[in-house]
Amino acid sequence: MMKVVLLMEKSFKHAEAKINELMAVLEQNILGKPEILRLTITALLADGHVLFEDVPGVGKTLLAKTLTQAIQADFKRIQFTPDLLPSDLLGVSIFNRQTNQFEFHQGPIFTTILLADELNRTTPRTQAALLEAMSEKQVTIESTSMPLNPHFFVIATQNPLENEGTYPLPEAQLDRFLFRLKLGYPATNFELQMLAGTTATRTVAPVLSLEQLTVLKQNVQQVHVAPELLHYALQLIQATRVHPELILGISPRAGVAFIQAAKAYALTWGRSYVIPDDLQAVVPAVFHHRLILKDFSQKQVDQIIREIIAQTPVPVR
Repeated sequence: MMKVVLLMEKSFKHAEAKINELMAVLEQNILGKPEILRLTITALLADGHVLFEDVPGVGKTLLAKTLTQAIQADFKRIQFTPDLLPSDLLGVSIFNRQTNQFEFHQGPIFTTILLADELNRTTPRTQAALLEAMSEKQVTIESTSMPLNPHFFVIATQNPLENEGTYPLPEAQLDRFLFRLKLGYPATNFELQMLAGTTATRTVAPVLSLEQLTVLKQNVQQVHVAPELLHYALQLIQATRVHPELILGISPRAGVAFIQAAKAYALTWGRSYVIPDDLQAVVPAVFHHRLILKDFSQKQVDQIIREIIAQTPVPVR
């Protein structure tokens, strides 16, 4: 038994070292955003997807490309527009005159990391084409199911300030995203470096293979969550369902994703167990895009989440 425990501890320490290497590589191009980078890695390890609700030009595409280089993965970027069709995303069958057969040509969704840029600018029909891919890592075309890469990871963006010509993401689509994050503007000192031209985008060296990523995801499943912490997480979840200013709270499926995110976040710190701080760290990113305010509410979702965290008793061992 002691030998098994020691082997597990060694495995978690190795995981922490690899994640630290990945963090260091991402920080070469994304300056001053360590927590956002950690949460992005957390989503990747938890087999989730990330929605960046942010203004243009703050580094979302650069983050996706840098992450791709760091884990030696395939990368595709799709600019979502109102005239984009599902076949433009999934692929299309083309008739081959030489063989007298239809041949399927894969669309850009057949990749490892997909940057879905301005997702809310395309029609609901094309948005829906992503649903199956994000939840089941497969697509169905002409009654045939085709598997995607097991590490399929979507980084989607939408501009929160632009409403004209957009199609708001429905709740079913939003629920497929594990996290909703914001990079935001850089701190003053980092932006000064950018203006002075002392920073430049770097092609980073790979630090993680897809095989190693598979092992890290297996480590996430081994992270322990104590019963009292499961109860604490459930209290946070149930508080959103009875809050007088919310019309929609956290679903059971989102609750399962919440625990998975906390386990992955704990692993990024090299721990084999979840602590209350892990749950609190991922609450805003997991909850925000899943909560809907009532019309009479005078509060913002961020404020309600802070209140729920403050009012829910933290378990003490």
